Amino acid sequence: MAKMLKIASSGSGLPLVFIHGWGLNSGVWQPSVEQLSKSFCVITIDLPGFGVNVDHQISPYTLNNIVKNIAGVINEPAIIIGWSLGGMIATELACQYPEKLKGLVTVASSPCFVEQDNWPGIKPEVLTLFHRQLEEDTQKTINNFLKIQAMGSPQLRHDIKLLRDLVMQYPMPNKETLDLSLGFLENEDQRQQLSDITVPFLRMYGKLDSLVPKAVIDKISALSKHSNVVIFEKASHAPFISDLSTFIIELTSWIDRVICKSE
Repeated sequence: MAKMLKIASSGSGLPLVFIHGWGLNSGVWQPSVEQLSKSFCVITIDLPGFGVNVDHQISPYTLNNIVKNIAGVINEPAIIIGWSLGGMIATELACQYPEKLKGLVTVASSPCFVEQDNWPGIKPEVLTLFHRQLEEDTQKTINNFLKIQAMGSPQLRHDIKLLRDLVMQYPMPNKETLDLSLGFLENEDQRQQLSDITVPFLRMYGKLDSLVPKAVIDKISALSKHSNVVIFEKASHAPFISDLSTFIIELTSWIDRVICKSE
């Protein structure tokens, strides 16, 4: 029997499943979990090779295999919430396993992270630099990436310190896992899949985000005409860190208005 991913669960009620972004782990969700577990069953999942699943190795390390592993531990339809790369994984989950979802929420995410013709995103040379840095010093690369998460935030130092403290509670991924998962940001393109999403869909962005620029938001809206959008005016790439209270209010309001009212 295949080994199952470890998960953490807190609270009771409608299940919310949180998926973290590249290079980090489920620790980033701790402040959100503390708030939301008062009203929901909050489940956090570390990707294979990350956090509490650092020893959970899959081969080949592909988006499809990761999604299959996550689907295997979702026992009832849930609202899936994915941040950054986690949003890409959550989107793939919604496309492949719609029966597992009551709703999809992506946070500071894009169906195509790389800048290309008339599509704003991360410059390819930035990702190439990360690959090169990983070869030299994994920990330094993660530290630099943490700084990028908060870049543009009004409380930059506070956000970086909080992210670091939350993430460093858990084991760090190895160089190979980081390199392979970075490839998802470089190579995956889900733009044509967005129209296939049938579950309620909320997209959340930080206006000050340097990785998912605000210029891409309208372009994604054009591809996903039935999705809802929230933009946090004073947040960067991690709005649940930069503006936790507003993040909780907007998320729960959407759940009440769109998910609960439809049941």
